[in-house]
Amino acid sequence: MNLKITGRFIITVVLVSIIVAVINIIGGVILIFNQNNTKIINDINYSLPEDFTREFQEYLIEDKDRISINNTGKKLLKEKEAWIQILDETGNEVYNYEKPVKIRNHYTPMELIHAYKYTLDDASTIFLSEKSIGDRSYSYIIAFPFEKIHRNVISYDSYNLRNSLKFGMYMILFVDSFIALLFGYLFSRKLTKPLVNIINDVKSLSEGEYNLERKEEGIYKEVYHNINNLSSELRSNEEERKKLDKMREEWISNISHDIKTPLVSVKGYAEALSSEKYNYTKEEVREYSKIIENKSNYIKELIDDLNLSTRLKNKVLILNLKNTNIVSLVRGVVIDILNNPQTANVNINFLPAREVIEKDVDEILIKRVVTNILYNAIIHNDKNVSIEVKVEKRDRVHIFIIDNGKGIKEEELKYIFERYYRGTNTGKRHKGSGLGMAIAKDIIKAHNGIIDMKSKSGVGTKVEIIL
Repeated sequence: MNLKITGRFIITVVLVSIIVAVINIIGGVILIFNQNNTKIINDINYSLPEDFTREFQEYLIEDKDRISINNTGKKLLKEKEAWIQILDETGNEVYNYEKPVKIRNHYTPMELIHAYKYTLDDASTIFLSEKSIGDRSYSYIIAFPFEKIHRNVISYDSYNLRNSLKFGMYMILFVDSFIALLFGYLFSRKLTKPLVNIINDVKSLSEGEYNLERKEEGIYKEVYHNINNLSSELRSNEEERKKLDKMREEWISNISHDIKTPLVSVKGYAEALSSEKYNYTKEEVREYSKIIENKSNYIKELIDDLNLSTRLKNKVLILNLKNTNIVSLVRGVVIDILNNPQTANVNINFLPAREVIEKDVDEILIKRVVTNILYNAIIHNDKNVSIEVKVEKRDRVHIFIIDNGKGIKEEELKYIFERYYRGTNTGKRHKGSGLGMAIAKDIIKAHNGIIDMKSKSGVGTKVEIIL
């Protein structure tokens, strides 16, 4: 893996370096061959000096066998800060305008060639052209300030230049490739070494090693930060999973015990009733039969809870939605609890914001939720607990169930909606599957609602249902 990553990185660096080198070479060659056609000036209003010189012949005029330039030509020369010298066929000066004093009045052909290639007075760059008037031919020099316009003359053998450029390109490509390979290898080692460590860290995480702690530095600082967060999150999830596994095992043990205990009673009373050794009275038969019925109902409730929890968890339960007055629904649950002889003395205050608050819900399931929460508030607290039930219409329907009981410890509150959790306040008064709050949460979730619980030990508990 290390060699593979390093190799790919080196190839990428080399290819990029070669492409850049080729582009630079081509650009340099183009720049060299266009040097003679490029003007090096500060003023963008200048035309090409050679063109200017060639076209300037139209401003040359002859009057009475004397040649000069017209006013337009003089104006242009002043704008260019240039001067002109006109020569006859023998190289003698016949006219000048703005020519410096030190400039000679006669030139041989060789002197003109030398002045054109190099310089005339170390201060001017000259350009030559000619004009024929009648049977006379005139040559003229136009000189521009050297600091504004200068010329480089390049002489080369095209064959040797081509071979030299070819050889030079090969050498540059070779050197660039070598340098790219060298630095690519050095940088790739620096870059890929932590990358290999990152891959190993990910592999360790996939194998269940969640105690990674990496320094968050360098170009991979953000990656290390995410790895540390992932490691911490996975470690936390693993701890939670172990807790849930332990809770599930305890829950299965409790459910088994809860089912086994009434089954023993059912079996015992059934055997007693069917025994020929005893002759029971009608009152005893009715009493034993009632016990068997109660125990059977209890077992049925446990099984129904398990079935409902499974269907809710797997999202296969179809809701029977219909428009329902939530106030009447909650009031009905409160009345049923107060009509139960075992809970008739509980202090429950029902405080609806108004008498009609309607919502499309599964009436049976929402009753189940409110009933579960109210019974939890009753069973897990002392007999003198006060419970307040509110129904309000805001942006959505809100149901509040608030008690002033024992409350729930902070470390237990996060497990309250887990399927396998039974609170530490559970005592002999409470016999159930331990699925009540998990079922309540799944029912509200199936209605696209929210259920939230806030509690403080020794102060009380507040449950909010939003539909």
